[in-house]
Amino acid sequence: MRYIWTIIWSVLFSATISYVLSSMAGEPFNLTATLVMAAIFCIAVWVLGEGLLKEDKQH
Repeated sequence: MRYIWTIIWSVLFSATISYVLSSMAGEPFNLTATLVMAAIFCIAVWVLGEGLLKEDKQH
């Protein structure tokens, strides 16, 4: 379930960022760029969440 929520939030965040940046540049909204950015966000969150930011449970 956490993977599904990660995908949903990544798409929402990337759509927001893409919309704002394209509006500021005066360009049309590009859905392909939005989905690519969402995929990058998903991969980054999964790598950070599963590997790099694990808590040590030895204490």
